[in-house]
Amino acid sequence: MISRKLCLLGAFAVGKTSLMRRFVKGVFDERYITTLGVKIDTKTVELENQTAKLVIWDIEGADPADRENQLISSRMKAYLAGTDGLLLVADGTRPVTIDTARAIYRWFTAEFPSVPAALLLNKSDLVDEWAAGEGCLDGFDGLLQCFTTSALSGENVERTFLYLAEALTKDENRADGDS
Repeated sequence: MISRKLCLLGAFAVGKTSLMRRFVKGVFDERYITTLGVKIDTKTVELENQTAKLVIWDIEGADPADRENQLISSRMKAYLAGTDGLLLVADGTRPVTIDTARAIYRWFTAEFPSVPAALLLNKSDLVDEWAAGEGCLDGFDGLLQCFTTSALSGENVERTFLYLAEALTKDENRADGDS
């Protein structure tokens, strides 16, 4: 069995904790509880060619009003050490969180250039409030994939986590085959 560290990053209240709970425990809780620091959970999954233990780090949200590029604290940098993959989360009903995700992604790719990342536009169940339009993916060059998700309904949640896990193991299998 292999182990992979996945980190969830994004603005406050975009649904990072709800996505992790939906994936790991299969539940959704409507109560909003701010993550302070980090919450860590694990889930063992069967991938195409192997079993993987995913260690998921739900890292406290960044403030979308922060325009001084202080989105990533030194504490967050410590949490990200050793990460294998990034799930960047934005709220599709609040465009400012997409801007925050873009700023985080620019910083992240400069600090961790070889770590694969996927973007989750969360809260797709809020159809009447959806505001993520054309051009919202500008500035996310190099992403593996963008998914529209709903922690409430479960739409694409499992698929997103497994997609990133498979991508991480395929990279490892390729590297092993090259040696």
